[in-house]
Amino acid sequence: MGLGNSGRRRWFGAIVLAVAILMLILGETALKGKMGDAAFLVYWLICFVLTGLAIVVAFRDVKAVQNEVRSEQRTLLESTLKDIESEARNRQKQTERNDGRR
Repeated sequence: MGLGNSGRRRWFGAIVLAVAILMLILGETALKGKMGDAAFLVYWLICFVLTGLAIVVAFRDVKAVQNEVRSEQRTLLESTLKDIESEARNRQKQTERNDGRR
């Protein structure tokens, strides 16, 4: 009962986003004015990178979902067409049998 690729990707994105939000809150409250210039720059750069990473993960997830939906639609269309073809053949055979009886 492990997570699939989409589950892992979504958990990773959620964790990264949660860490970025936590850093944002801490940076604007508890750490405000307590960091030196270099620490301030590194801190917000890390927060920015985590936010960007969460965005990239979200876009990759959207692309994966689009590909999955496209594949499922193609499979559904193919199975529907096969069902229609087999039904048409069955009707044709039934019509031929009925015409032969007359």
